[in-house]
Amino acid sequence: MTTVLPEDLLPGLDAETRKVFTLRPNRLLLVGPIAVALVATLITALMSGRYDPTGQPVTGAATIGLYLALVAVFVAAALLGIGVTGGEYKRKTMALTALFAPDRDRLVIAKYAAVAGIALVVAVVADVVAMLVLAAAGRGKFEFGWPLLEVLGAGLLVAMCWAVLGAGIGLLLRTTGAAVWLVLGWAFVLEPLIWLVAKGFGAGGLTAVLPVSSTVAGVSAGSFDEAEVFAPTPAALVVLLLWTIAVGAAGWWDLRNRDL
Repeated sequence: MTTVLPEDLLPGLDAETRKVFTLRPNRLLLVGPIAVALVATLITALMSGRYDPTGQPVTGAATIGLYLALVAVFVAAALLGIGVTGGEYKRKTMALTALFAPDRDRLVIAKYAAVAGIALVVAVVADVVAMLVLAAAGRGKFEFGWPLLEVLGAGLLVAMCWAVLGAGIGLLLRTTGAAVWLVLGWAFVLEPLIWLVAKGFGAGGLTAVLPVSSTVAGVSAGSFDEAEVFAPTPAALVVLLLWTIAVGAAGWWDLRNRDL
């Protein structure tokens, strides 16, 4: 059988994927964004008015539920990544895992690939559910065009990025609790405060290189072009990819060089 992955990487990838789905909390975590996509999109589709080309977001108010679903996907992806790496240290199983996978480079690749692949699947399912709801309950309230396709496509990429970011942070902190607090605290409290402070000093443009700012700009399809704290969509996605590479490489270096 021909695959796009090296054959000797497949056993590790299979093992890491099985680890995710054998834990009930992980399965519940992955179902959450899909439920949000169904409920949130249905509510916003029913409550919103007719599509306004000059309104915000540019895809129509009915699609706000889709954005909420994407936020849920990104959070779930980051938490999943943290659980796959930091959870091993918490349960004191990382040394055993490394014993059966002596090549730590391939171990890290398998972990990153597993969480990124699962996050991609969850994002695809959430997108499909949201679009089905919009098609059924939001006719005439949104525009199916390039901006919406841009949101859907960017959401898939961003979901994979946050899964790897979470996994890298889990490897660096070697715990789940601190990593979860760091990711959620940074995303929902600290970075938004930095936006406000920087904008107050007239330096809002500097915050465009931060990960959450890049995430918002990446999936907004230009809805916030006038906000100086967000970069243009293509540039924002590049910035988020750079964050992903940096944090992922740091986590790889930590596992490869530090004692378990």
